[in-house]
Amino acid sequence: MTIRCGVVMPFLDAAEVVDAARLAEQSGWDGVFLAEAVWGVDAWVALTAAAMRTERIRLGTMLTPLPRIKPWDLASRAATLDRLSGGRVQLAVGLGALHPGWTAFEPATTRRERALLLDEGLAVYDGLMRGQPYSFAGQRYMVSPTDFFVPDPPAQRPRVPVWVVGAHPSARSLGRAARWDGLIPSVVTQDGARGPADSAELAVIVGEVRRLREQAGLPWDGYDIVTEGTTPADDAALAGAAVRDWEQAGATWWIESDWTITANADGVASLHRRISAGPPGRELA
Repeated sequence: MTIRCGVVMPFLDAAEVVDAARLAEQSGWDGVFLAEAVWGVDAWVALTAAAMRTERIRLGTMLTPLPRIKPWDLASRAATLDRLSGGRVQLAVGLGALHPGWTAFEPATTRRERALLLDEGLAVYDGLMRGQPYSFAGQRYMVSPTDFFVPDPPAQRPRVPVWVVGAHPSARSLGRAARWDGLIPSVVTQDGARGPADSAELAVIVGEVRRLREQAGLPWDGYDIVTEGTTPADDAALAGAAVRDWEQAGATWWIESDWTITANADGVASLHRRISAGPPGRELA
């Protein structure tokens, strides 16, 4: 199998992230990912701590709600960590789902407003990553060229790569994701948004995004398709077969995402057991 495998570390504090990231690197995983909360453990501080104690594994968010973050702040954090880690940072962004952890601090906004902030935020993020002089004039953000303490570029060029949530069947949402470095597929139904139900549904979405990239004159090689879910730690063959099915539908990354893990010692132990078992499909590689 050529699909890369990462693991989400929900609700861990920074020291616990370091321990889990070291274990993940030793156990053959390709990436570790943290949620970026409005208020809570700072994902970028925790990932920076993990970067100092690892050498190979990629370090990312899953995901960053860009509409509520100033894009120059995000570009500063991501590029700084990318230089520190030797080019191991991965950014994932989306509109951000409204929930009490957000609305306790900021007023609810419409999906249209969040989409505008996401589009402009991505443009500014990319422009700043590419260096000065840079300017931007949008509806929400204005940026002028500056020579004030300009940082070095990130290790990865032209930017720390960005995975973007694309919601099927929205052509606008899928088109946005197609313009960047990878797709986190979502499906919008009358009951809300969810991930692809199966590999067949993923294959349909992959085909549409590939068509949109080709229409935009963008290469398909190197573009990521990111899938999430859980696989058993005690049945390597079953876990590998499940992920192989997603890979055949076009997935390039599998993210082991158990968001039900509790924020206590039992939860940490459960996460460590899954990490120690290794990424799904390793025995088939």
